[in-house]
Amino acid sequence: MIYPEAYKSKLTQRETQYAIKTVKDTFQLKLSKALHLDRITAPIMVTKASGINDDLNGVERKVHFTMKNIDGEAEVVQSLAKWKRMALYNYGYEHGEGIYTDMNAIRRDDDTDNLHSLFVDQWDWCKVISKDERNVEFLKETVRKIVKAIVETNEVVKEKYPMLSFEMNKEVFFITTQQLEDLYPDKTPRERENEIVKSHGTTFIMQIGGTLKSGKKHDGRAPDYDDWELNGDIFTWNDTLKCAFEISSMGIRVDAESLHRQLEKENCLEREKFPFHKGILEGTLPLTVGGGIGQSRLCMLLLQKAHIGEVQCSVWSDEMRKECKDHNIILL
Repeated sequence: MIYPEAYKSKLTQRETQYAIKTVKDTFQLKLSKALHLDRITAPIMVTKASGINDDLNGVERKVHFTMKNIDGEAEVVQSLAKWKRMALYNYGYEHGEGIYTDMNAIRRDDDTDNLHSLFVDQWDWCKVISKDERNVEFLKETVRKIVKAIVETNEVVKEKYPMLSFEMNKEVFFITTQQLEDLYPDKTPRERENEIVKSHGTTFIMQIGGTLKSGKKHDGRAPDYDDWELNGDIFTWNDTLKCAFEISSMGIRVDAESLHRQLEKENCLEREKFPFHKGILEGTLPLTVGGGIGQSRLCMLLLQKAHIGEVQCSVWSDEMRKECKDHNIILL
């Protein structure tokens, strides 16, 4: 936990609720316009047998349950990384078209702190691309469009709430995880992120999921949605908490070749029997780019809050609630 010295929210709780709506209403319109996305509805649960729930790092336990009149088990989603791609196919979306949705998830194994909650809310988005667009330059241009939407949203919020003062670089600094390890070989991945983002502001750290020269990973990624050579995370510097602040995880999604290669590396080729994976291997599902942008994360950042619990309702320990209150951080 980070407790900023002499912290005091710049907005009252009531003002915060209004401001959250301003952030969300403004950003989703700017995002959909920038990337040509339609808003659609999305599930809070999927069947275990479908194989389309997000496995995150592969070790997190999913919330699951049996059902009264339906065989098998259902799982509360951890994200919609796979579901979105199937939705694009099922709904008949074509090249250059995409979707976004409000994704609400429960991640029971997340460590709760300033930035992490058991409840996760994101704008999950996905867009159909061509084979020729599966490259780093297309990925970078997509990142720039998302950052521009965030910067423009921040301008709207500050105009409405002049007591806010967050600034975000529109220019994005790009670096790979291997380049980052080479720069700071003696630091941990989190320490590297802090160093590079503090120096450059808005940063996109690329190629997450694979093993680095050190034999370690910068961070984990499920092997069956992002192509580890064509993905990354968007960061900016959070001056309230004095740390690198991740806003989005995104990337060009796996094609048949990268899917098989990554499943093989992670010793989980048995997943190829699932309908989702078959759709990629057989070329039925479209090639896509997509990601998730944290709703509470973005509100927390733009409204200069010290804890994600100031902008969302979740479950916190009694100890955390007390410590936060003692440091003038009031959780919803």
